[in-house]
Amino acid sequence: MLTNKAKYGLRAMCALAALPAGERMQAHVLAEHANIPAKFLEAILLDLRRAGFVASRRGAQGGHALAKPAQDIMVGDLIRAIDGPLAPVRCASMTAYAPCTDCADPDTCAIRALMWETRQALCSVLDRRSLTVLSRRAGNEAWMRQLGGSP
Repeated sequence: MLTNKAKYGLRAMCALAALPAGERMQAHVLAEHANIPAKFLEAILLDLRRAGFVASRRGAQGGHALAKPAQDIMVGDLIRAIDGPLAPVRCASMTAYAPCTDCADPDTCAIRALMWETRQALCSVLDRRSLTVLSRRAGNEAWMRQLGGSP
């Protein structure tokens, strides 16, 4: 299940993707627009900045913006940066594999096999959807027009 942290992170990234090129959004405006608690947003932005998805600048002209084009940011990578591996169980993870303590043989475990297929299906969707696509679906263009900008 997607955590609130990841859901909020995706909302924040959609809002940043709707900004005109070269513009930044201050955290309090972003929190209000994306309906995210401000303190929680700060932690999310830190994770996204560390992962190289968000660029931040302090000061009067400061704020947050995408660190790379939205079409180059895949939704699966954003979720991994915030929540970690996409696998529903650790034994089905490619990057954080850990065998179940109660499993006699991970190689023949039917549950692990099913969760591996589930992970593959999830990744095939999330790793092919860019932030551009998600942002358009989120309706951020209308919000930017209300502020007087153009997406």
